[in-house]
Amino acid sequence: MNLPSPPPSLCAKVDASHTSRLPLWQLLAFTLAGFITIMTETMPAGLLPLISQGLGVSQAMAGQLVTLYALGSVLAAIPLVAATRTWRRRPLFLLAIGGLLLFNSVTALSSHYGLTLVARFLAGMAAGVIWGLLAGYARRLVPHELQGRALAVVGVGQPIALCLGVPLGTWLGSLFDWRGVFWIMSALALLLLAWVRLAVPDFAGQAHRQRQPIRSIVRLPGLRPILLVIFLWILAHNILYTYIAPFLASVGLGQRTDLVLLLFGVASIVGLSVTGLWVDRSLRVLALLSLALFALAALGLAIVNADADWVLISVVVWGLTFGGAPTLLQTAIADTAGDEADVAQSMLVTLFNLAVATGGIVGGLLLEQIGAQAFAPTVLVLALLALAVVWRARARGFTPGRRVIMP
Repeated sequence: MNLPSPPPSLCAKVDASHTSRLPLWQLLAFTLAGFITIMTETMPAGLLPLISQGLGVSQAMAGQLVTLYALGSVLAAIPLVAATRTWRRRPLFLLAIGGLLLFNSVTALSSHYGLTLVARFLAGMAAGVIWGLLAGYARRLVPHELQGRALAVVGVGQPIALCLGVPLGTWLGSLFDWRGVFWIMSALALLLLAWVRLAVPDFAGQAHRQRQPIRSIVRLPGLRPILLVIFLWILAHNILYTYIAPFLASVGLGQRTDLVLLLFGVASIVGLSVTGLWVDRSLRVLALLSLALFALAALGLAIVNADADWVLISVVVWGLTFGGAPTLLQTAIADTAGDEADVAQSMLVTLFNLAVATGGIVGGLLLEQIGAQAFAPTVLVLALLALAVVWRARARGFTPGRRVIMP
Protein backbone atom coordinates (compact mmCIF):
# COMPACT_ATOMS: atom_id res chain seq x y z
CA MET A 1 0.00 0.00 0.00
CA ASN A 2 -0.83 12.19 4.31
CA LEU A 3 -1.02 18.82 3.74
CA PRO A 4 -4.16 25.70 3.48
CA SER A 5 -7.72 28.67 3.14
CA PRO A 6 -9.82 26.16 1.25
CA PRO A 7 -13.02 26.21 -0.63
CA PRO A 8 -15.99 25.27 1.60
CA SER A 9 -15.52 21.62 0.73
CA LEU A 10 -12.48 19.67 -0.31
CA CYS A 11 -14.64 17.89 -2.83
CA ALA A 12 -17.43 20.24 -3.84
CA LYS A 13 -15.59 23.01 -5.69
CA VAL A 14 -12.97 22.89 -8.37
CA ASP A 15 -11.32 25.46 -10.57
CA ALA A 16 -13.57 27.00 -13.19
CA SER A 17 -11.28 25.75 -15.93
CA HIS A 18 -12.19 22.11 -15.23
CA THR A 19 -14.13 20.37 -17.95
CA SER A 20 -15.80 17.01 -18.18
CA ARG A 21 -12.48 15.46 -19.25
CA LEU A 22 -10.10 13.97 -16.75
CA PRO A 23 -6.71 15.75 -16.41
CA LEU A 24 -4.85 12.49 -16.98
CA TRP A 25 -1.35 13.96 -16.97
CA GLN A 26 -1.94 15.41 -13.50
CA LEU A 27 -3.73 12.34 -12.13
CA LEU A 28 -0.98 10.02 -13.35
CA ALA A 29 1.43 11.83 -11.05
CA PHE A 30 -0.70 10.57 -8.15
CA THR A 31 -0.75 7.12 -9.75
CA LEU A 32 3.05 7.11 -9.69
CA ALA A 33 3.05 8.29 -6.08
CA GLY A 34 0.91 5.33 -5.02
CA PHE A 35 3.06 2.98 -7.07
CA ILE A 36 6.27 4.22 -5.46
CA THR A 37 4.97 3.96 -1.89
CA ILE A 38 3.79 0.37 -2.32
CA MET A 39 6.90 -0.70 -4.22
CA THR A 40 9.06 0.84 -1.50
CA GLU A 41 7.13 -1.20 1.06
CA THR A 42 6.99 -4.56 -0.68
CA MET A 43 10.26 -4.85 -2.62
CA PRO A 44 12.45 -5.74 0.38
CA ALA A 45 10.50 -9.00 0.70
CA GLY A 46 12.10 -10.13 -2.56
CA LEU A 47 15.54 -8.92 -1.49
CA LEU A 48 15.82 -10.53 1.96
CA PRO A 49 18.83 -12.80 1.21
CA LEU A 50 20.77 -9.87 -0.29
CA ILE A 51 19.81 -7.44 2.47
CA SER A 52 20.64 -9.92 5.24
CA GLN A 53 24.04 -10.55 3.70
CA GLY A 54 24.72 -6.87 3.11
CA LEU A 55 23.79 -5.81 6.64
CA GLY A 56 25.13 -8.91 8.38
CA VAL A 57 21.79 -9.96 9.92
CA SER A 58 19.43 -12.90 9.58
CA GLN A 59 16.69 -12.91 6.97
CA ALA A 60 14.13 -12.65 9.76
CA MET A 61 15.82 -9.46 10.96
CA ALA A 62 16.03 -8.18 7.39
CA GLY A 63 12.29 -8.74 7.11
CA GLN A 64 11.78 -6.07 9.74
CA LEU A 65 12.52 -3.49 7.04
CA VAL A 66 9.00 -4.20 5.82
CA THR A 67 7.57 -4.12 9.35
CA LEU A 68 9.15 -0.76 10.27
CA TYR A 69 7.91 0.86 7.06
CA ALA A 70 4.33 -0.27 7.73
CA LEU A 71 4.61 0.79 11.38
CA GLY A 72 5.73 4.27 10.33
CA SER A 73 2.65 4.61 8.11
CA VAL A 74 0.30 3.41 10.84
CA LEU A 75 1.66 5.71 13.54
CA ALA A 76 2.11 8.80 11.37
CA ALA A 77 -0.92 8.95 9.08
CA ILE A 78 -3.57 10.35 11.42
CA PRO A 79 -1.48 12.72 13.60
CA LEU A 80 0.61 14.15 10.75
CA VAL A 81 -2.31 14.64 8.36
CA ALA A 82 -4.41 16.19 11.13
CA ALA A 83 -1.57 18.50 12.16
CA THR A 84 -0.99 19.72 8.61
CA ARG A 85 -4.60 20.30 7.58
CA THR A 86 -3.98 24.04 7.14
CA TRP A 87 -0.89 23.60 4.95
CA ARG A 88 -1.12 24.17 1.23
CA ARG A 89 -1.47 20.87 -0.56
CA ARG A 90 1.38 20.89 -3.06
CA PRO A 91 4.16 21.94 -0.68
CA LEU A 92 3.10 19.23 1.77
CA PHE A 93 2.87 16.64 -1.01
CA LEU A 94 6.33 17.62 -2.26
CA LEU A 95 7.70 17.42 1.28
CA ALA A 96 6.35 13.89 1.71
CA ILE A 97 7.75 12.78 -1.66
CA GLY A 98 11.06 14.36 -0.69
CA GLY A 99 10.95 12.26 2.48
CA LEU A 100 10.74 9.08 0.40
CA LEU A 101 13.62 10.32 -1.76
CA LEU A 102 15.77 11.10 1.27
CA PHE A 103 15.10 8.00 3.33
CA ASN A 104 15.34 5.57 0.42
CA SER A 105 18.70 7.15 -0.35
CA VAL A 106 19.77 6.72 3.30
CA THR A 107 18.70 3.08 3.11
CA ALA A 108 20.78 2.60 -0.04
CA LEU A 109 23.83 4.15 1.63
CA SER A 110 23.52 2.66 5.11
CA SER A 111 25.68 -0.23 6.25
CA HIS A 112 24.31 -0.11 9.82
CA TYR A 113 21.22 -2.17 10.60
CA GLY A 114 19.84 0.25 13.20
CA LEU A 115 20.18 3.26 10.90
CA THR A 116 18.50 1.31 8.10
CA LEU A 117 15.53 0.52 10.35
CA VAL A 118 15.20 4.20 11.32
CA ALA A 119 15.30 5.21 7.65
CA ARG A 120 12.60 2.66 6.82
CA PHE A 121 10.40 3.89 9.66
CA LEU A 122 10.73 7.51 8.49
CA ALA A 123 10.08 6.47 4.89
CA GLY A 124 6.89 4.80 6.13
CA MET A 125 5.88 8.05 7.85
CA ALA A 126 6.34 9.92 4.57
CA ALA A 127 4.26 7.27 2.81
CA GLY A 128 1.53 7.64 5.42
CA VAL A 129 1.33 11.37 4.64
CA ILE A 130 1.20 10.65 0.90
CA TRP A 131 -1.64 8.16 1.32
CA GLY A 132 -3.53 10.60 3.51
CA LEU A 133 -3.28 13.23 0.77
CA LEU A 134 -3.80 11.27 -2.45
CA ALA A 135 -7.56 10.90 -2.56
CA GLY A 136 -8.54 14.38 -1.36
CA TYR A 137 -5.96 16.12 -3.53
CA ALA A 138 -6.83 14.14 -6.67
CA ARG A 139 -10.56 14.72 -6.18
CA ARG A 140 -10.03 18.49 -6.14
CA LEU A 141 -8.62 18.33 -9.66
CA VAL A 142 -11.95 17.27 -11.20
CA PRO A 143 -15.67 18.06 -11.02
CA HIS A 144 -17.72 16.16 -8.46
CA GLU A 145 -19.29 13.86 -11.04
CA LEU A 146 -15.83 12.58 -12.10
CA GLN A 147 -14.21 12.18 -8.69
CA GLY A 148 -14.75 8.44 -8.44
CA ARG A 149 -13.31 7.92 -11.90
CA ALA A 150 -10.34 10.10 -11.00
CA LEU A 151 -9.62 7.91 -7.98
CA ALA A 152 -9.75 4.85 -10.23
CA VAL A 153 -6.99 6.38 -12.38
CA VAL A 154 -4.97 7.19 -9.27
CA GLY A 155 -5.51 3.64 -8.02
CA VAL A 156 -4.06 1.90 -11.07
CA GLY A 157 -0.58 1.99 -9.56
CA GLN A 158 -1.64 0.03 -6.48
CA PRO A 159 -2.52 -3.39 -7.97
CA ILE A 160 0.41 -3.13 -10.37
CA ALA A 161 2.80 -2.49 -7.47
CA LEU A 162 1.23 -5.23 -5.34
CA CYS A 163 1.54 -7.67 -8.22
CA LEU A 164 5.06 -6.68 -9.25
CA GLY A 165 6.66 -5.54 -5.98
CA VAL A 166 8.25 -8.76 -4.76
CA PRO A 167 9.18 -10.37 -8.13
CA LEU A 168 10.40 -7.04 -9.56
CA GLY A 169 12.50 -6.43 -6.46
CA THR A 170 14.04 -9.88 -6.79
CA TRP A 171 14.83 -9.36 -10.47
CA LEU A 172 16.27 -5.87 -10.01
CA GLY A 173 18.30 -7.12 -7.06
CA SER A 174 19.91 -9.74 -9.31
CA LEU A 175 20.95 -6.94 -11.69
CA PHE A 176 21.93 -4.09 -9.38
CA ASP A 177 22.21 -5.51 -5.83
CA TRP A 178 19.68 -4.47 -3.19
CA ARG A 179 21.18 -1.00 -2.72
CA GLY A 180 20.77 -0.31 -6.42
CA VAL A 181 17.05 -1.12 -6.11
CA PHE A 182 16.63 1.59 -3.47
CA TRP A 183 18.54 4.02 -5.68
CA ILE A 184 16.03 3.26 -8.44
CA MET A 185 13.19 4.10 -6.03
CA SER A 186 14.97 7.35 -5.14
CA ALA A 187 15.28 8.20 -8.82
CA LEU A 188 11.54 7.62 -9.31
CA ALA A 189 10.82 9.88 -6.32
CA LEU A 190 13.02 12.58 -7.85
CA LEU A 191 11.12 12.28 -11.13
CA LEU A 192 7.85 12.55 -9.23
CA LEU A 193 9.04 15.68 -7.41
CA ALA A 194 9.64 17.42 -10.73
CA TRP A 195 6.38 16.12 -12.19
CA VAL A 196 4.25 17.38 -9.29
CA ARG A 197 6.03 20.73 -9.13
CA LEU A 198 5.61 21.40 -12.84
CA ALA A 199 2.24 19.81 -13.66
CA VAL A 200 0.04 19.58 -10.56
CA PRO A 201 -1.76 22.73 -9.34
CA ASP A 202 -1.66 23.84 -5.72
CA PHE A 203 -4.70 24.09 -3.45
CA ALA A 204 -5.31 25.74 -0.11
CA GLY A 205 -5.58 23.65 3.01
CA GLN A 206 -8.29 23.88 5.61
CA ALA A 207 -8.97 27.14 7.43
CA HIS A 208 -8.31 27.07 11.18
CA ARG A 209 -11.94 27.90 11.90
CA GLN A 210 -13.11 24.80 10.00
CA ARG A 211 -10.96 22.26 11.83
CA GLN A 212 -12.78 19.62 13.85
CA PRO A 213 -11.28 17.42 16.57
CA ILE A 214 -10.45 13.93 15.38
CA ARG A 215 -13.02 12.42 17.76
CA SER A 216 -15.72 14.55 16.12
CA ILE A 217 -14.67 13.36 12.68
CA VAL A 218 -14.92 9.72 13.76
CA ARG A 219 -18.51 10.42 14.88
CA LEU A 220 -19.61 11.79 11.51
CA PRO A 221 -22.74 9.91 10.40
CA GLY A 222 -21.82 7.01 8.13
CA LEU A 223 -18.07 7.13 8.77
CA ARG A 224 -17.81 4.33 11.30
CA PRO A 225 -19.56 1.75 9.09
CA ILE A 226 -17.11 2.58 6.30
CA LEU A 227 -14.15 2.20 8.66
CA LEU A 228 -15.50 -1.16 9.83
CA VAL A 229 -15.92 -2.36 6.24
CA ILE A 230 -12.35 -1.26 5.48
CA PHE A 231 -10.99 -3.34 8.35
CA LEU A 232 -13.09 -6.44 7.63
CA TRP A 233 -12.49 -6.38 3.86
CA ILE A 234 -8.73 -5.82 4.04
CA LEU A 235 -8.35 -8.30 6.90
CA ALA A 236 -10.15 -10.98 4.89
CA HIS A 237 -8.08 -10.24 1.81
CA ASN A 238 -4.74 -10.33 3.63
CA ILE A 239 -5.36 -13.54 5.55
CA LEU A 240 -5.48 -15.27 2.18
CA TYR A 241 -3.10 -13.06 0.17
CA THR A 242 -0.29 -13.14 2.75
CA TYR A 243 -0.37 -16.92 2.91
CA ILE A 244 -1.30 -17.65 -0.68
CA ALA A 245 1.79 -19.86 -1.14
CA PRO A 246 0.95 -22.37 1.62
CA PHE A 247 -2.71 -22.31 0.59
CA LEU A 248 -1.82 -23.15 -3.01
CA ALA A 249 0.54 -25.86 -1.81
CA SER A 250 -2.35 -27.37 0.18
CA VAL A 251 -4.42 -27.72 -3.01
CA GLY A 252 -1.59 -29.00 -5.18
CA LEU A 253 -0.65 -25.72 -6.88
CA GLY A 254 2.47 -24.89 -4.92
CA GLN A 255 4.57 -24.69 -8.09
CA ARG A 256 2.20 -22.23 -9.79
CA THR A 257 2.20 -19.40 -7.25
CA ASP A 258 3.65 -16.93 -9.79
CA LEU A 259 0.91 -17.75 -12.30
CA VAL A 260 -1.81 -17.39 -9.67
CA LEU A 261 -0.47 -14.02 -8.52
CA LEU A 262 -0.24 -12.84 -12.13
CA LEU A 263 -3.87 -13.83 -12.73
CA PHE A 264 -4.88 -12.07 -9.53
CA GLY A 265 -3.02 -8.91 -10.57
CA VAL A 266 -4.52 -8.81 -14.07
CA ALA A 267 -8.01 -9.45 -12.69
CA SER A 268 -7.50 -6.67 -10.14
CA ILE A 269 -6.69 -4.18 -12.89
CA VAL A 270 -9.80 -5.25 -14.82
CA GLY A 271 -11.88 -4.89 -11.65
CA LEU A 272 -10.45 -1.44 -11.04
CA SER A 273 -11.33 -0.40 -14.60
CA VAL A 274 -14.95 -1.51 -14.18
CA THR A 275 -15.13 0.28 -10.84
CA GLY A 276 -13.80 3.47 -12.38
CA LEU A 277 -16.55 3.44 -15.00
CA TRP A 278 -19.41 2.95 -12.54
CA VAL A 279 -18.34 4.24 -9.12
CA ASP A 280 -19.78 7.73 -9.63
CA ARG A 281 -23.18 6.30 -10.48
CA SER A 282 -23.48 3.12 -8.44
CA LEU A 283 -21.05 3.07 -5.52
CA ARG A 284 -23.41 1.13 -3.25
CA VAL A 285 -24.23 -1.49 -5.89
CA LEU A 286 -20.54 -1.99 -6.67
CA ALA A 287 -19.65 -2.38 -2.98
CA LEU A 288 -22.42 -4.94 -2.43
CA LEU A 289 -21.61 -6.82 -5.63
CA SER A 290 -17.86 -6.87 -4.93
CA LEU A 291 -18.27 -8.25 -1.41
CA ALA A 292 -20.88 -10.79 -2.52
CA LEU A 293 -18.59 -12.09 -5.27
CA PHE A 294 -15.62 -12.04 -2.87
CA ALA A 295 -17.64 -14.25 -0.52
CA LEU A 296 -18.53 -16.50 -3.45
CA ALA A 297 -14.85 -16.79 -4.39
CA ALA A 298 -13.99 -17.71 -0.80
CA LEU A 299 -16.73 -20.34 -0.85
CA GLY A 300 -15.28 -21.70 -4.08
CA LEU A 301 -11.83 -21.95 -2.51
CA ALA A 302 -13.29 -23.62 0.57
CA ILE A 303 -14.87 -26.45 -1.45
CA VAL A 304 -12.23 -26.63 -4.16
CA ASN A 305 -11.21 -30.29 -3.53
CA ALA A 306 -7.83 -29.65 -5.21
CA ASP A 307 -9.42 -28.82 -8.58
CA ALA A 308 -6.85 -26.53 -10.23
CA ASP A 309 -9.27 -24.93 -12.69
CA TRP A 310 -11.74 -24.10 -9.93
CA VAL A 311 -8.97 -22.53 -7.84
CA LEU A 312 -7.91 -20.33 -10.75
CA ILE A 313 -11.50 -19.25 -11.44
CA SER A 314 -12.00 -18.37 -7.77
CA VAL A 315 -8.75 -16.39 -7.71
CA VAL A 316 -9.80 -14.43 -10.81
CA VAL A 317 -13.17 -13.57 -9.18
CA TRP A 318 -11.32 -12.57 -6.00
CA GLY A 319 -9.03 -10.28 -8.01
CA LEU A 320 -11.93 -8.73 -9.92
CA THR A 321 -13.67 -7.84 -6.66
CA PHE A 322 -10.61 -6.56 -4.84
CA GLY A 323 -9.15 -4.40 -7.61
CA GLY A 324 -11.76 -1.69 -7.15
CA ALA A 325 -11.95 -1.94 -3.34
CA PRO A 326 -9.57 0.96 -2.58
CA THR A 327 -11.42 3.25 -5.01
CA LEU A 328 -14.80 2.32 -3.55
CA LEU A 329 -13.66 2.80 0.03
CA GLN A 330 -11.73 6.02 -0.61
CA THR A 331 -14.67 7.50 -2.50
CA ALA A 332 -17.19 6.52 0.17
CA ILE A 333 -15.11 7.88 3.04
CA ALA A 334 -14.24 11.14 1.26
CA ASP A 335 -17.86 11.80 0.32
CA THR A 336 -19.00 11.11 3.87
CA ALA A 337 -16.27 13.19 5.54
CA GLY A 338 -16.68 16.25 3.29
CA ASP A 339 -14.31 19.00 4.47
CA GLU A 340 -12.48 16.51 6.69
CA ALA A 341 -11.68 14.15 3.81
CA ASP A 342 -7.91 14.21 4.30
CA VAL A 343 -8.10 13.28 7.99
CA ALA A 344 -10.67 10.59 7.18
CA GLN A 345 -8.34 9.23 4.49
CA SER A 346 -5.56 9.04 7.08
CA MET A 347 -7.90 6.90 9.20
CA LEU A 348 -8.39 4.67 6.18
CA VAL A 349 -4.61 4.38 5.81
CA THR A 350 -4.21 3.47 9.48
CA LEU A 351 -6.97 0.87 9.48
CA PHE A 352 -5.77 -0.53 6.16
CA ASN A 353 -2.28 -1.14 7.56
CA LEU A 354 -3.64 -2.50 10.84
CA ALA A 355 -5.77 -4.93 8.85
CA VAL A 356 -2.72 -5.99 6.84
CA ALA A 357 -0.76 -6.64 10.04
CA THR A 358 -3.70 -8.40 11.69
CA GLY A 359 -4.18 -10.53 8.61
CA GLY A 360 -0.60 -11.71 8.91
CA ILE A 361 -1.06 -12.58 12.58
CA VAL A 362 -4.45 -14.27 12.21
CA GLY A 363 -3.37 -16.13 9.09
CA GLY A 364 -0.23 -17.35 10.81
CA LEU A 365 -2.22 -18.64 13.78
CA LEU A 366 -4.70 -20.38 11.50
CA LEU A 367 -1.88 -21.97 9.50
CA GLU A 368 -0.13 -23.32 12.60
CA GLN A 369 -3.18 -24.36 14.61
CA ILE A 370 -5.53 -25.67 11.90
CA GLY A 371 -3.83 -25.54 8.53
CA ALA A 372 -4.23 -23.70 5.23
CA GLN A 373 -7.71 -25.19 4.76
CA ALA A 374 -8.95 -22.75 7.44
CA PHE A 375 -8.21 -19.66 5.33
CA ALA A 376 -11.14 -19.75 2.91
CA PRO A 377 -13.89 -20.33 5.54
CA THR A 378 -12.48 -17.50 7.66
CA VAL A 379 -12.38 -15.18 4.65
CA LEU A 380 -15.96 -16.16 3.80
CA VAL A 381 -17.21 -15.19 7.27
CA LEU A 382 -15.39 -11.84 7.21
CA ALA A 383 -16.64 -11.02 3.69
CA LEU A 384 -20.23 -11.75 4.72
CA LEU A 385 -19.85 -9.53 7.80
CA ALA A 386 -18.56 -6.68 5.63
CA LEU A 387 -21.43 -7.27 3.19
CA ALA A 388 -23.92 -7.00 6.06
CA VAL A 389 -22.39 -3.70 7.23
CA VAL A 390 -22.64 -2.22 3.72
CA TRP A 391 -26.24 -3.43 3.42
CA ARG A 392 -27.18 -1.71 6.70
CA ALA A 393 -25.36 1.54 5.81
CA ARG A 394 -27.96 2.54 3.26
CA ALA A 395 -28.75 5.95 4.76
CA ARG A 396 -25.16 7.03 5.40
CA GLY A 397 -21.87 5.73 4.09
CA PHE A 398 -23.01 3.50 1.21
CA THR A 399 -26.04 5.30 -0.17
CA PRO A 400 -27.94 4.27 -3.33
CA GLY A 401 -27.91 6.21 -6.58
CA ARG A 402 -25.37 8.75 -7.74
CA ARG A 403 -22.76 9.91 -5.27
CA VAL A 404 -23.73 12.72 -2.90
CA ILE A 405 -21.38 14.59 -0.58
CA MET A 406 -22.71 14.42 2.95
CA PRO A 407 -23.31 17.77 4.72
